[in-house]
Amino acid sequence: MSHSLSSFAISLYKSKPESHSRSARFLVRASSSTAPGIDFSTLESAVAKKDSDGVREALDQLREVGWAKKWSSQPYISCSTTSLRELTTLGLKNAENLAIPSTRNDAAFLFTVVGSTGFLGILAGQLPGDWGFFVPYLVGSISLVVLAIGSISPGLLQAAIGGFSSFFPDYKERIARHEAAHFLVAYLLGLPILGYSLDIGKENVNLINERLEKLIYSGQLDAKELDRLAVVAMAGLAAEGLQYDKVVGQSADLFSLQRFINRSKPELSRDQQQNLTRWAVLFAASLIKNNGALHEALMAAMSRNATVIECIEAIEKAG
Repeated sequence: MSHSLSSFAISLYKSKPESHSRSARFLVRASSSTAPGIDFSTLESAVAKKDSDGVREALDQLREVGWAKKWSSQPYISCSTTSLRELTTLGLKNAENLAIPSTRNDAAFLFTVVGSTGFLGILAGQLPGDWGFFVPYLVGSISLVVLAIGSISPGLLQAAIGGFSSFFPDYKERIARHEAAHFLVAYLLGLPILGYSLDIGKENVNLINERLEKLIYSGQLDAKELDRLAVVAMAGLAAEGLQYDKVVGQSADLFSLQRFINRSKPELSRDQQQNLTRWAVLFAASLIKNNGALHEALMAAMSRNATVIECIEAIEKAG
């Protein structure tokens, strides 16, 4: 997302060895008030160990016993030619500007810094004697210091902008909508989710997959995997675009998508990259729109800091 919101990312960690048997079956015992009779111990263990293969197998088994019906319910996708008109027809607002990084939070932060220091400088100018000279000078230099920090260490400035953006009235709802979209779309496409966070400066949603890790690092992502990752990457942007007139959380998502594109084979032309982005937004928006109740339920769960298991339960219960 943008500098103010958590961003989608695939965390490239090695999957830990599984301690449970591949042929393990689910015991029938109540471990959740929303899913009586279903045992989540295998899934919980896999999530705790950051074992993506274990999570996938556990969810596959839950689907076999008739519970995880939404898990991997959209496994087959393929990029197709997509126009801006299709995005608009689906309900995405200002579709032509979705890929343009937002400067709302940056501009608001800098305007506040410059405006407040200027006002304080004027007030300090009324101080008697030398104080009336030195204090306004020092206050006025704050803006220059902020700009210098932005040039030398952009990360520190973006952290400050991220903290400042939390004061926007739509911040909490917007970030929950954005991250819930990443989580939900990944779940529907069959990509295991190992964790998430709505905290400022932390990347989400965390997907850990050793096979994908190797493909990304080796620059050998094929079209099938690129399509899936593109849809998950654009899900947050799509969710904002369906709800708000202006998207502010697209910067990091677009960066993630470009990173995947750069690691794919064969290489895509500029026109193919543009089409992939449009198609991924359209497909993600379609999934979110068609599963609106699931998205809203997941947003509510994530907003109260529910565990990954509880988030999955929220999706399945809403479905």
